Amino acid sequence: MKILGIIPARGGSKGVSRKNVRLVDGQPLISYTIQKAKESKLLTDIFVSTDCDEIIAVANKYQCQSLKRSRDNAKDTSKIEDAIIEVLTSLKTKYDLIVLLQPTAPIRESEDIDNVIQMFLGDTNLECVVSVIALEDIHPARMYHVNDNKIMSSLDEKSESKRRQDLKPVFLRNGAIYAVKTTAFLKEKKIILPSKKAYVMPESKWANVDTERDLLITEVLIKEWKKGVL
Repeated sequence: MKILGIIPARGGSKGVSRKNVRLVDGQPLISYTIQKAKESKLLTDIFVSTDCDEIIAVANKYQCQSLKRSRDNAKDTSKIEDAIIEVLTSLKTKYDLIVLLQPTAPIRESEDIDNVIQMFLGDTNLECVVSVIALEDIHPARMYHVNDNKIMSSLDEKSESKRRQDLKPVFLRNGAIYAVKTTAFLKEKKIILPSKKAYVMPESKWANVDTERDLLITEVLIKEWKKGVL
């Protein structure tokens, strides 16, 4: 299989200014994803898709190829699928599998990337894999809708009073890895297909940067990750 790794990284961000190039324990945030992608044994090619010259400079520093994204695909309202299509149409090589690696979820191992790819190699009918983490106390049984009068209604009324140990496990997309067969992606124009399998990652490595608070937490986690604690 020819396998394309795409690292999507817009220059603009409302939650965290310049977040993809912000230093996290001395390195640009995006560099962690580039490094693990380059360590993968199964990715054929890796490209950073961006509209930002500063991000391109970081990609060059870490010896990763980049493609300049169009303005239409770099807006706050732009769909990631359109950016992926732009990458596919700009490359001469035809790829069998697309692996999307979000730089805002930086804590993943190269083995995680290759394990996801191996799922496709072992199952020719598989079309989509999404990385997730198992949630424990962060659970729908602990969540509520609250109306204008502050009246609470449980998302899972039957399980609202259950102990954590008795709750049915639920899983959350952690943003680290999305993989989809190219033919299925081009047919559906979606990175997450109705039929998909999970790749479960440990909650200890869960980091997703959308706010300044997330960035602070991620720096602590990355320091521990580098020590081999996580």
